[in-house]
Amino acid sequence: MPEWIVVFYPINFLSAYVLYIYLYNRRKQIGFHLGMNITMVAAGGLALGTGIIFINIYPFYFLEATLFSVIIGGISGILFGNLFDYQTLLSGYITGLMMGIMAPMVGASAYEGVMFLFMIEIFILSSFCIAASSAYKT
Repeated sequence: MPEWIVVFYPINFLSAYVLYIYLYNRRKQIGFHLGMNITMVAAGGLALGTGIIFINIYPFYFLEATLFSVIIGGISGILFGNLFDYQTLLSGYITGLMMGIMAPMVGASAYEGVMFLFMIEIFILSSFCIAASSAYKT
């Protein structure tokens, strides 16, 4: 796997940071249903991207890839869910954990798939854009 795919880490985290700052300013205007969906998108997207990238960079470190993506997914679910309420926090946390567990399995099955990785990154970034636009319309 090419070493340049490491550049996707800062892209994912920067886009999640921008989404978090944007949502932080609008958190009082967003209902809890939309907040829960946005939290699940953010936690699942970060865990999915982290797990797939990590397992493609270090293909024989399954345990480390799973733990790293679970931690990233859980923390991002807590951070995004804390913007809204406790139920949203719990839902984001569980979604981040589950996606963190499944992401290295998906990445291992699609090993050496650069096009697959590009499509996952496009999916994650477009999901963040849709979440931001739905928060804007409320």
